[in-house]
Amino acid sequence: MQRGSSERELAARWEAEAVAVAEAPAAAAEQGGVDSGAAGEPERKAPEEQPREGAPAQPRAAEEGDARVVPRPPPTLPLAKPQPARARGLCPHRKPRSKGRGCRRSSGRSADEYCSQRPVTVDSSKARTSLDALKISIRQLKWKEVRMVKDGDPSWKPTFIVKPDSGCQGDGIYLIKDPSDIRLAGTLQSRPAVVQEYICKPLLIDKLKFDIRLYVLLKSLDPLEIYIAKDGLSRFCTEPYQEPNPKNLHHIFMHLTNYSLNIHSGNFVHSDSTSTGSKRTFSSILCRLSSKGVDIKKVWSDIISLVIKTVIALTPELKVFYQSDIPAGRPGPTCFQILGFDILLMKNLKPILLEVNANPSMRIEHEQELSPGVFENVPSLVDEEVKVAVIRDTLRLMDPLKNKRENQSQQLKQPLAAKEDPSDSEPANASDSNCNPEAHLPSICLKQVFPKYAKQFNYLRLVDRMANLFIRFLGIKGTMKLGPTGFRTFIRNCKLSSSSLSMAAVDILYIDITRRWNSMTLDQRDSGMCLQAFVEAFFYLAQRKFKMLPLHEQVASLIDLCEYHLSLLDEKRLVCGRSGTSGGRPPDSGTPQEAAPSAQLAEGNPPSCTNSAHKFSHSRHALS
Repeated sequence: MQRGSSERELAARWEAEAVAVAEAPAAAAEQGGVDSGAAGEPERKAPEEQPREGAPAQPRAAEEGDARVVPRPPPTLPLAKPQPARARGLCPHRKPRSKGRGCRRSSGRSADEYCSQRPVTVDSSKARTSLDALKISIRQLKWKEVRMVKDGDPSWKPTFIVKPDSGCQGDGIYLIKDPSDIRLAGTLQSRPAVVQEYICKPLLIDKLKFDIRLYVLLKSLDPLEIYIAKDGLSRFCTEPYQEPNPKNLHHIFMHLTNYSLNIHSGNFVHSDSTSTGSKRTFSSILCRLSSKGVDIKKVWSDIISLVIKTVIALTPELKVFYQSDIPAGRPGPTCFQILGFDILLMKNLKPILLEVNANPSMRIEHEQELSPGVFENVPSLVDEEVKVAVIRDTLRLMDPLKNKRENQSQQLKQPLAAKEDPSDSEPANASDSNCNPEAHLPSICLKQVFPKYAKQFNYLRLVDRMANLFIRFLGIKGTMKLGPTGFRTFIRNCKLSSSSLSMAAVDILYIDITRRWNSMTLDQRDSGMCLQAFVEAFFYLAQRKFKMLPLHEQVASLIDLCEYHLSLLDEKRLVCGRSGTSGGRPPDSGTPQEAAPSAQLAEGNPPSCTNSAHKFSHSRHALS
């Protein structure tokens, strides 16, 4: 009995360590949590073992404030070569495992020797209130604690990048180590700014940091249509990269990839080639990575996912802006939005969104200094190749006469196909070229990614559906805030009031949430509930209505319920309208709020005219 218990404890400790060691590199690479080895030790490959059946329960889930030692699925990292011979339930020597017992054979070393050779290390620098408990746990597990925080040691501290509000072309951007830096305090008082944690592990090419500018066409809001340009720009720094430290924080040519800054560097290289110089095409970077064995399809897939998720996050507020400019029920102008996505590739090839530009530069020339103080605009072949294609093909997609020409072309082809006279083949081809003015153009460089991949991302569009509810009850056109009457009408029409939620409680909810959100906004011209406040109120109602479900399912269930009741109400009004028209009486319109038409966007009409594009530019820093 004693022997079996000791074997089980030994096997459990050995397996727990193997799992922790396998998880350690991912945590260290992504969050700086659990390191794969002690500080200063050479990196070793961890053995790949399958957990045996009947293993002891995992440690408890981490609470708020705990260190970054959290349970997660094993990462797909090349820690060791896969061994297909190991099936589930087999020990490393192809023998079945017995419950409660480990494999007795070993490669000349006992489990105790193996454990002593490969200790698990834990980074405790991020632990706060849980530090004491973490230290005790590490001692009990006989693990090792490293990378201790020391006063005056800046190496562990994150670096922050400060971007002034409404800035452009890198103006006023700087790096700091301490958030309480005096420059930051002075800047925020006079000019609001966005402060981000600086990404210290970028992918380097030729020892230089670079970012990617991709152009995204938002063709329509309802239905949502998103296109991504197949090529973009890669903008390089002009000074070899080093991780930020107090001595190089001011080296803007090392850390900032803005073209408008680096062009003033003496190391900036103007090139007529798309694959060399300080500005290159993104396709040339992909070709270079592909030659080194990088999975380019995976890189593009991650970028497409990033773009779709970002646009889905933007869509609800853009819809509110759009309905305030374009009257409901009318076709509206053929407008669109070209967005500039600035993306940074990490060392592990993961794309990180830096910011979204509502008004990206479309210049195809650059300034070149001919003599001191004398500049001349010189054509940029890289800019021209990418930007002209984006604008040209955007106009091709938005062409209002495109459908008419296609219909005419189909009508001409039918009588010609019926004749089938070989002598008429040449005139037929000539008529095709005349009807299709795009025949001489290259294929469209914009790739549709939504709704093409809608099934994979529709689960994220809950806030978009909430925005549709919000717009429906706005009532007065041109406003972007919901009044108390509109909110009460929403509660009543969606059947959300009950004995536990009276209309008096609804009024209190509206006042509390609206007052809090209005106190955080600088624009006090319009009173009422903004979209963000409505979303918070909606979450509160969903948690009350569906208490036993997870939050995502709570919100989805409440949206389904609201849409169901509103569809019944619309059907009832439609039937009443038909009967009223046939009897010579006007249909019953109900209260003014109930009679407010749903602000459905015209199909094919995208979001931004002049005003809405201007409004969107104010919210772009929320994405930075």
